[in-house]
Amino acid sequence: MSDTTIIAREDLRNVAIVAHVDHGKTTLVNAMLQQTGAFDSHGETEDRVMDSGELEREKGITILAKNTTVFYSGPAANGHNMTMNIIDTPGHADFGGEVERGLSMVDGVVLLVDASEGPLPQTRFVLRKALVANLPVIIVVNKTDRPDARIDGVVSDSMDLLLGLASDLADEAPDLDLDKILNVPIVFASGKAGFASVNQPADGTMPDNEDLEPLFETIIKHVPAPTYTEGEVLQAHVTNLDASPFLGRLALMRIFNGTLRKGQQVAWARQDGELKTVKITELLATKGLTRVPAESAGPGEIVAVAGIEDIMIGETLTDIENPKPLPLITVDPPAISMTIGINTSPLAGKVKGAKVTARQVKDRLDKELIGNVSLNILPTERPDAWEVQGRGELALAILVEQMRREGFELTVGKPQVVTKMIDGKLHEPMEHMTIDVPEEYLGAVTQLMAARKGRMTNMANHGTGWCRMEFMVPARGLIGFRTRFLTDTRGAGIAASLAEGYEPWAGPIEYRTNGSIVADRSGVVTPFAMIKLQERMSFFVAPTSEVYEGMIVGENSRADDMDVNITREKQLTNMRAASSDTFENMTPPRNLTLEESLEFAREDECVEVTPEAIRIRKLILNAGDRAKSNRARAKS
Repeated sequence: MSDTTIIAREDLRNVAIVAHVDHGKTTLVNAMLQQTGAFDSHGETEDRVMDSGELEREKGITILAKNTTVFYSGPAANGHNMTMNIIDTPGHADFGGEVERGLSMVDGVVLLVDASEGPLPQTRFVLRKALVANLPVIIVVNKTDRPDARIDGVVSDSMDLLLGLASDLADEAPDLDLDKILNVPIVFASGKAGFASVNQPADGTMPDNEDLEPLFETIIKHVPAPTYTEGEVLQAHVTNLDASPFLGRLALMRIFNGTLRKGQQVAWARQDGELKTVKITELLATKGLTRVPAESAGPGEIVAVAGIEDIMIGETLTDIENPKPLPLITVDPPAISMTIGINTSPLAGKVKGAKVTARQVKDRLDKELIGNVSLNILPTERPDAWEVQGRGELALAILVEQMRREGFELTVGKPQVVTKMIDGKLHEPMEHMTIDVPEEYLGAVTQLMAARKGRMTNMANHGTGWCRMEFMVPARGLIGFRTRFLTDTRGAGIAASLAEGYEPWAGPIEYRTNGSIVADRSGVVTPFAMIKLQERMSFFVAPTSEVYEGMIVGENSRADDMDVNITREKQLTNMRAASSDTFENMTPPRNLTLEESLEFAREDECVEVTPEAIRIRKLILNAGDRAKSNRARAKS
């Protein structure tokens, strides 16, 4: 029998930083790295180093959970050298799979809230996951120097949120420690300046301490050291995957018990229950932002292992003689699906070097499944198209955008919801939506939400000229919502939503009141045709761009679709005209992004995505065939 003494590694801390999108967690991690000397003193420090992906930098959001290591030897370490593994998790519920993996690696959570906006739905989502996992929480009120900061209000909102979640979870997690939740430590910070303090500053001012020392001290004091059972066999849990150009696939794992050594033979417990013997060809530890080779790693450490080609997230490396695999990681089921297939439009294959075959698309989707635990890929009736299910519209749009940048040509269907049959009745996923808007747009927003079957559950006015409203709305009511919402609130509104289970089907929803303008022939767009048509519609195409029959070139000012000849040229005669055509009063076209195109498309439309262009088209290109199909649908 192995000895069951439980030992703590006091020199280690594993902590996740969680927050809503744009509350500054990546900036705070930057400051922590800088103050512990992780960057070379002479080197250029990059802003937001943790957002390594091109899309993450552009959108300013974290998409993948990443880890970095900070070596701390300040006053709170009592003369020791402390190692802190920091996991930067996404703030968006659409990337929930990333959050669940991030939390399985850590022993505590730093919850970052904006000193003006306070806790938002995504904060609630991540915090709920942390409380279910029984992880201690540290609240950091960030951006205290914002001119519109309301620190007291945000602290009480955060405490209300914690208590509300604790009472919700009383049945799910009966061993929840309420006293611990009520005595949550609070740190006030400005991540951009790299200041933190335990004393509350006045609204809109900097904390009274000029480094992050109080934050490090709070983490060391309140986040428990990782523990392990003495003499227990090796248990290392794979929580993330990465790739290296030299070593191939890397498995990122946290070691719960035992020691992992380079060159060691271990048992690999797969998802299907099979055990395989594999050799650890390379072991890498994280130092700052780089991975360095290591000979061995002990319990509580987070390391990367090379040499196991097909390893998946949630699997375990354990002892060959006495294997003890850990449970697999579970994630919430997907709520939104869309069809992704090869590009079937008349302009397919025009981009040089683009990837256009079904095999290339399928291989890329299969590759995405390896690292993304919250995706499902199902076959459809057609051999060249697949149904991709994910958490939300944003997660799926980001996958398509990444594929487009890699040179793929695709046809993408309109996002749909994943429904369920419960007790013989059709149920659909619901979302809990929180909206912050200036008071004057209150009416416009309630009207917009009512049209999408949303019902208001709460409304608060902080007396600052802004209102906060909460709605329960079907997930499909939010498809195409953002563009309309930003137009109606003149870009001032903030909206965020969170999955809230299933409810009976709410009935039909009218998404778009305006019809589409459809090109009735192939050719090149002429300014002459656009000027003649522009009073009745707005355009998505510019003069001289190429169009084909069935392609959507604009939005009608009326509700029905309209077929137009946008390639019409001026008839030349030898009569001299009194006034020549003026192109000055031509309205510039709207350039739709990928997300806007997916929101705009109706059920009978899809989006053509190529590395150079994004076009919206009808599923049935020929006008005659389209009319037949519409008649058949109306009959049925």
